Amino acid sequence: MVLFLIPLIAPNWIAPYDPTAVMPTEIFQPPSAHHWLGTDQFGRDILSRLIYGARNSLTLGIVSVSISVLISVPVGLAAGYYRGPLDAVTMRAVDIVMAFPGILLALVIIAILGPGLTNAMIAVGIGEAPAYTRVVRGSTLVVREHSYIEAARAAGTGDFRIMRDHVFPNVIQPLIVISTVGFAVAIVIGSSLGFLGLGAQPPAAEWGTMVSDGRNYLRTEWWISAFPGATIGVVVLTLNVLGDALRDILDPRLR
Repeated sequence: MVLFLIPLIAPNWIAPYDPTAVMPTEIFQPPSAHHWLGTDQFGRDILSRLIYGARNSLTLGIVSVSISVLISVPVGLAAGYYRGPLDAVTMRAVDIVMAFPGILLALVIIAILGPGLTNAMIAVGIGEAPAYTRVVRGSTLVVREHSYIEAARAAGTGDFRIMRDHVFPNVIQPLIVISTVGFAVAIVIGSSLGFLGLGAQPPAAEWGTMVSDGRNYLRTEWWISAFPGATIGVVVLTLNVLGDALRDILDPRLR
C-alpha cells in the first residue's frame, strides 16, 4: 500500500514524462522500453499519467472518507446515545438515502454542484455518509449500555462529555474498518464519475478519466484503458484486504 502513497506525495520524482505534454509523434505507441505502458491518442505517456492520476484518485478517496466521517460521527453518536424520536427520524432518513445506489446519489449531487474534482469529493462523501452513520449509531447503542456510562452519568458528567470521552473512543475501531473499505468504494465511485466526465476535468490525469479516454480504442490500442482499469482494481483489492486484516486485528471476538 505504501507504493501507492509515493505518487500521492511526490509524483514528479518518479514520473518519466510530463503527464499533460502532447507529443504528436508519439501517438498510440504500444508498451515499450521508451514508454513502459504506451501512449494515448495525444501521445501522452500512460505511466506518467497513472502516477499523477494517483494524486487525484487517492485524494478523492481520502477527502470523501473524511467528509463521510465528519458527517456520520456526530449524527450517529447523537442518534445512538439519545435514541427515541431523534434516533427514529435519523435512521429513517438514513434508510431513505441508502435506498439509492451511491453512484446515483453522487450524480444527483454533481448535477446540483456541477462537474469537477472538488465537487466529486463532496458528492461521494455525502453519498457514503449514511453507511458510516449506521455503523457509528450501532456501536453507540452497545457502548451506552455499559456500566461505566451509567457511572459517568451518576457522577454528574454531561452528555457531550460522555459521548466525547467515553463513547467515541469505543466506536473508533469499527469506524476505522468501514473507512478503509469505504476508501475503496470512494475510489470506485470517483473513477465512475471521472469516466462519465464529471470528475477531474481535462487535461488533468485521473484514473477513471483515463479509462474513458481509451474506450473508443479498446480493439486496437487496448493499453490506454487497460492499465488504468487494472490500477483501480489492484488498489481496491488492496484496500479491501487491508480492511479485512484490520477487522481481524481490532475485533477481539475474531482472535
